[in-house]
Amino acid sequence: MSQTLRLHYAPDNASLCVRLAMEAFAIPHELVPVDRASRAQKSPSYLRINPNGLIPALETPHGPLFETAAILLWLSDIYPGLMPPPRSAERGEALKWLFWMSNTLQATERLLFHPDDLVTTEAAKREVQHGLREAVNRQLTVIEHSGGAWIDTAAPSALTAMLAPLLRWPALYPDGDGYNLAGYPRLFRFAQAFEKHNFVVTVAASEGLGATPFSTPSYPNPPLGSAT
Repeated sequence: MSQTLRLHYAPDNASLCVRLAMEAFAIPHELVPVDRASRAQKSPSYLRINPNGLIPALETPHGPLFETAAILLWLSDIYPGLMPPPRSAERGEALKWLFWMSNTLQATERLLFHPDDLVTTEAAKREVQHGLREAVNRQLTVIEHSGGAWIDTAAPSALTAMLAPLLRWPALYPDGDGYNLAGYPRLFRFAQAFEKHNFVVTVAASEGLGATPFSTPSYPNPPLGSAT
């Protein structure tokens, strides 16, 4: 890369997936904090980078990128190891789960955390969240039983960088009610193994995520910026 990559991030947001991947593979980049407390993600300057007003965004020599899975896939085309190479036997399996996590699990979690995107009254929000919580649990059952060997190895990759935060957030948001990662033994073992990597420890400290950010999460206490 002839130009530094610039990752626009906020603590404990979807940018965490990208940070984990970039740290795991020592991808040179500059961090650009987005102040959620002042809704900087909706500012005109940020909307020029990501017109959706969401985090993350990655500035590249070829223009800005948004959507977490798209950023991870783009990085994997440049930095070997993040994903199996094109035309390899393992490529389809990796793509399948990357897009499943993005389009299914992450999409369900986002609505769980932001039910006001669907309904307006408090009673309706509670009802919607109950259904979405059950949907998250069903989806975790799917990956618990059907996910590939990459879960058991917990090796650094785009897939594990995407999965770990998606296991963290339902334990905290909106209140963690009805969620118990230990009820998914395979995913729980993955979370315990993944959070022991040195690069995970570094990112977790930077974002104030605690010592066990994925297996037994606590609310973030970031030294810089706001998670909400």
